[in-house]
Amino acid sequence: MTYDLVIRNGTIVDGTGAAAYRGDIAISGDRIAAVGELDGTGKESIDADGHLVTPGFVDIHTHLDAQITWDPIASSSCWHGVTSAVMGNCGVTFAPCRAEDREYLTRLMESVEDVPAKSIQSGLQWNWESYGEYLGALDQLPKGINVGGLVGHCALRLYAMGEQALENKPATGEQIEAMHDAVSEAMAGGALGFSTSRTPLHLTPDGDVVPGTHATAEELKGICAALGEHGRGVVEAATGISGPDEASVRRNLETEFGWMTDISLETGRPVTFGLAQNRQTPKAYGWILEKVAESVAKGARIKPQSTTRGIGVLFGFQNRTPFDRAPAWRALRGLAMGEKLAKLRDADYRAAMVEQALSDPPPLDMSDLYLMSHAAPRYDLDPTQSLAAQAARLNISPPAAFIELSLAENGLALFNYPFLNPEMSAVGEMLNDPNVVLGLGDSGAHCGQIMDASLPTYFLTYWVRERGDFSLETGIHKLTGEPAALYDLKDRGVLAPGAFADINVIDFDGLRLRGPEFVHDFPAGAGRYIQKSEGYSHMFVNGQLFMSNGEHAGALAGRVLRS
Repeated sequence: MTYDLVIRNGTIVDGTGAAAYRGDIAISGDRIAAVGELDGTGKESIDADGHLVTPGFVDIHTHLDAQITWDPIASSSCWHGVTSAVMGNCGVTFAPCRAEDREYLTRLMESVEDVPAKSIQSGLQWNWESYGEYLGALDQLPKGINVGGLVGHCALRLYAMGEQALENKPATGEQIEAMHDAVSEAMAGGALGFSTSRTPLHLTPDGDVVPGTHATAEELKGICAALGEHGRGVVEAATGISGPDEASVRRNLETEFGWMTDISLETGRPVTFGLAQNRQTPKAYGWILEKVAESVAKGARIKPQSTTRGIGVLFGFQNRTPFDRAPAWRALRGLAMGEKLAKLRDADYRAAMVEQALSDPPPLDMSDLYLMSHAAPRYDLDPTQSLAAQAARLNISPPAAFIELSLAENGLALFNYPFLNPEMSAVGEMLNDPNVVLGLGDSGAHCGQIMDASLPTYFLTYWVRERGDFSLETGIHKLTGEPAALYDLKDRGVLAPGAFADINVIDFDGLRLRGPEFVHDFPAGAGRYIQKSEGYSHMFVNGQLFMSNGEHAGALAGRVLRS
């Protein structure tokens, strides 16, 4: 037998959780033709000796909806083994959309997900109205990875209700039916499900909660009935399980789990939502996990998704600092790094910066800002690496230490403020819960604030390799077979004959993260954080070599994932 490609002598971790073994993988066209000991030859071959061979990773929580239209390699996901991504999370999407609503949805995406509106306006073609048409437009675009999407509640409500959607009043029966029909059209076109936002943290450009935040259970059930009728799709939510105290959180917990459990039981469809520890009620994640177990015991399919570390805002001279309301600090914004460094090395200017920062300190505890070396970034929230501890070590003030530590890395050092998941022990508990899946990488979103798209690499290097909390086989399963099964992505997430040839070849011992970098490579010159890695020697998408040692190899063989 002659194959198009044979990957030989690798350690195969097939994505099912089964034990790893040494073997070969043969690819013909876009599919895996054989796995194990092969007799045939390949037109091309790769020697994977000493490397892992795994399925491509499946990222179920991204906001690449706009970016994928101008950035076909989907960076930073492409630098972390991701070959398939789910877009349209948290209720914010660009379809369905009438022409007169395009500007509003653009500004809404910027307000909620920090995707620059000027980039969206420059980059999107807007050659669709319905969600099915949007997926058809994606079909025509070159893509390095596979992408699928959820139809978002914000766009859906605006499409069905017009300006009444912005008032967040209860929808009428007729309006609910219109939303149901639009979702049914989306599902017929291949949408992966429906998403909604109910958190008070997601605001419109005018400072109001986004459309759908206060939707009634009747509205949500009416919409999601379309998924049950089609017998496919996932419901995803940014829930309203929050509050300043235990009583309010527990009250909101009952409300949110009421509709989520009912919808899963009535439609048979899984419901997933973001789960993280918060500072106001740091034990609430445990109450949520208990509630999940109760719903699962009733037969509901509830799958919270959590991330692998603190979800943190990045501060540094690459972009924003916590002291930017001081004039001398704010004046550095927009300068090239060389100009910033010249100012920081000027003793008089530096003294003015420190004086101004001390006279008007930011409302942040310096013990909650953690130094992240650019050369070897760490996220394990070591107290000795806090800005307060570093300032004490240097016997100077926190703003002075911020400057000195930044100068030591030529301005590239960053300080991480984990506003969610501030305790790594809590992250570990969530990751080890049998109902929790990996998610919340947010690739494509929070461009100037957060960089969490490196979730797969961090999970493998920290939780699997360094800590040993998960076996290699379990870790790969959580990045591949498990999320693919949740979204019913047929023939993805596993290495088996007949499956699509989405494959990573990984130097596991050499796998490591690079520090986040702030670059201006979005349309209209907008800036964003990116983060690269080392150790992914080859990435194949649908049988074609996509990335090689962190560089795009030329192929753009990605497809639209349809339910």
